[in-house]
Amino acid sequence: MMDFKPGARLRSQACSTEVIVVRPPAQPVDLCCGGAPMVPVGDPAEEQPLAPAHEGGTLLGKRYSDEATGIELLCTKAGAGSLSLGEAPLGTKEAKPLPSSD
Repeated sequence: MMDFKPGARLRSQACSTEVIVVRPPAQPVDLCCGGAPMVPVGDPAEEQPLAPAHEGGTLLGKRYSDEATGIELLCTKAGAGSLSLGEAPLGTKEAKPLPSSD
């Protein structure tokens, strides 16, 4: 379990995914990508194999969030692994519709 701060840069140990914390969670969470825990960028952590159940991939420029914990991440480098909190996958955050200008 990790404590996150806004602006923290994290990378996957299982693929090339990198993210920035936009909004930290209310409590410590187990953030993973490709089935392996995320680590700070520059951390010399050992590479892990990509788990078959977590091969959904991440998309560059997309925001990933979880309403229950409040975490929001911005993907800065796409990869083959999918983001998750433990085993629960993180979904992409939908853009808010703009009001019509009639």
